Amino acid sequence: MKLLIWVIPPIIKKYLWILLALGLATRFLFFSYPAETVFDEVHFGKFVSGYFTGEYFFDIHPPLGKLLIAGVAKISDFQPGFSFQTIGQKFPDDSYKWLRFLPKLAGAFLPVVIFLIALELGLSQKFAFLAGLLIVFENSLLVQSRLILLDSFLLLFGFLGVLFFLKSGNISYKRSLITNSNKKLLFLSGFFSSLAFSVKWTGLTFLAVIILSYFINWLKSEGKIKLAAKGLVFLIIIPFIIYFLIFAVHFSLLNKPGPGLAFHPPNFQQTSIFDKFIELNKELYKSNARLSASHPYTSQWYQWPFMNKPIYYWNSSNTPQGTSEKIYFIGNPLIWWLSTVFIIYSLINFRKFKSTTFYFLLTTYFLNWLPFIFIGRVMFLYHYFTSLIFAILILAYVLAPSKRSSQDSLLYGASKSVFNIILISALILFLFFSPLSYGFPIPDWYYKMTVWLPSWK
Repeated sequence: MKLLIWVIPPIIKKYLWILLALGLATRFLFFSYPAETVFDEVHFGKFVSGYFTGEYFFDIHPPLGKLLIAGVAKISDFQPGFSFQTIGQKFPDDSYKWLRFLPKLAGAFLPVVIFLIALELGLSQKFAFLAGLLIVFENSLLVQSRLILLDSFLLLFGFLGVLFFLKSGNISYKRSLITNSNKKLLFLSGFFSSLAFSVKWTGLTFLAVIILSYFINWLKSEGKIKLAAKGLVFLIIIPFIIYFLIFAVHFSLLNKPGPGLAFHPPNFQQTSIFDKFIELNKELYKSNARLSASHPYTSQWYQWPFMNKPIYYWNSSNTPQGTSEKIYFIGNPLIWWLSTVFIIYSLINFRKFKSTTFYFLLTTYFLNWLPFIFIGRVMFLYHYFTSLIFAILILAYVLAPSKRSSQDSLLYGASKSVFNIILISALILFLFFSPLSYGFPIPDWYYKMTVWLPSWK
């Protein structure tokens, strides 16, 4: 919390507290519901339990997200033993609540971080606030942060990396790049970006965007040797060290034989820690590459901007006749589709926005989306998360009159009414789809209204 307050001017603290309160309320509302395993909790719950038994397991993702959840579980005196065997399996006690605690907390802080990023990008407080509110009322982000899943860590760490990079002035070409303050900010940028790809490899795009932006700035700056050395240390060497140390903790906790050893050579647990690190990362790459199992709710990269394949996460086994009690990974249609419209608008009017900020946002959107073209493994709608958030920032940037000329704003002069229409509509649709986000029981006729498209069922 102190870290966030440090970067906040007093004048905008009221917006921060509103966003934080809304984030906490939406993520922690009905804290314990449902008291059954949901979607990939069947995997991550087992992995967290593995840190308590010490039995080596294998997961296709790096260990940080699971380590964080296990850390909270340790503090809460969690005891392993629950099998996490199937979706819908009832938890025997209240310990599962603590496994869901940290993802909820990360999800609650994300709107605050996006608000601060929007301010750094030059948006007015009002439209930066709108960007934060759209994160609060995005149903898919809500669902993913309420469960024992990793994406809320990935997004929080990755966008914190972007925030501190922006604070360092590295896309403005105006500030000095060798001040002590800048070094601290660049260190924090590399630090949080390294945490993002230590949760999932898809988080590497955050660091890639930062390094690319730094390189472009380096080309236009003097003192290239000093700047290159600083970039090498803070954006490559330190992130690698952090990534390695996280694996070192992972190996130290999993010191007993377990099912994960089937993925490695027979002497894997007896090899200098660096050999284990290399071997496991090789296997992570191979396993991700060969992950070709089919799934009824898989989707392709070109479908994601249109949200035409949400994911069915959970169904209650004790639902009264005539009612539905389900959880879907489904986004707020207004936020999802409107952000896509603004991406299309931005491409059509690309020459109109002669702004480093605009180019940065549009570039990061595509760098986080288009690489999935080359990935052959099974993919899901949540792989679009990072690009979705950048699309929301582009939406707010294009709409906001802020500090730019009136010609750079799509609806200059009508900002108040546009702000209200978007916010009220997003809130209404958030509430309308919230039964599918929280798993509330609803009449069957209501359920059919929420999944009116055939591909949504």
